[in-house]
Amino acid sequence: MESYLLGAERRFTRAEVAEQAGVTPETSRKLWSALGFPAGSDDDVEYTGLDVAAVRLFRDLTVFQSADPRVVAASARTLGQSMARLTEWQADLVATEIMARAARADGESAESLREATEFTLDAFEELQRYTWRRHLAAAVTRSLDGSAGADHIRTLAVGFADMVGYTRLTRHLHPDELSTLLEAFESTTAAAVTDNGGWVIKNVGDEVMFAAETVLEAARIAVALQDSTMMVGGTPDLRVAIAYGPVLQRFGDLYGSTVNAAARLTGVARPGTTLIDDAAAAELVGEPEFSTQNLRSVRVRDFDRLRPHVLQPNQP
Repeated sequence: MESYLLGAERRFTRAEVAEQAGVTPETSRKLWSALGFPAGSDDDVEYTGLDVAAVRLFRDLTVFQSADPRVVAASARTLGQSMARLTEWQADLVATEIMARAARADGESAESLREATEFTLDAFEELQRYTWRRHLAAAVTRSLDGSAGADHIRTLAVGFADMVGYTRLTRHLHPDELSTLLEAFESTTAAAVTDNGGWVIKNVGDEVMFAAETVLEAARIAVALQDSTMMVGGTPDLRVAIAYGPVLQRFGDLYGSTVNAAARLTGVARPGTTLIDDAAAAELVGEPEFSTQNLRSVRVRDFDRLRPHVLQPNQP
């Protein structure tokens, strides 16, 4: 099955890959390692024609030709980590689909396995290609602000939402119940974010990080997030916080003081409430959809004085 998954038999060494791709052996080794694959001996026959083609693609992409080698390595590393995480959960799904299709054909003969594998891989690749293009279209539209390069500064509203009492709750849940809880949390929060003009940066256990172009969109997301706990029975209350300002956007993630402020405010928010920082509150002045209530400044890690404001939706 390996040759089906790899698309070809292993028949090249790393030196041969480098020679055929027109790069140095050191470049091919660094690229291979950055993608997340173990770097064996230079004489090991580990590579296929697809590996040669991939190295050529990296070599020929204009965006990498004049880039700092560290940028190329970081790009490859991010791609490798994303694909590794994707395939970890897909492995059982793909194997199950292959075996089920083979069994429906004529059993587990080599021919039926080959046909089932080819169909399954083609189907998953097409779905991933479709999803990637749709997300890329949205991301390119958001980034049409003159920014360029892998790292750049943007002004965004950044938010976090986390489940109250998650650690205590997990001690009493069966793994199946925990899986159901996380699925409910991730599906409802993703819908709340995307339906209101934002995008999910990442999910980490009991927490979702999101971003939006404007504070108004982020505020609508916060309300939708809080409402989601009432629509899904058994989902704990949420603490939500939003901060607005410049952030460093790097390989799909966000960094900087604005991100830290949003994270710290989440930690001090009361269950079922949304806190926003001064900059976000200023953006909502005169906005008929929302009102804010000033609270005392708080001292949290990295901030001596961080003034929160409670976000409240106005009744229509």
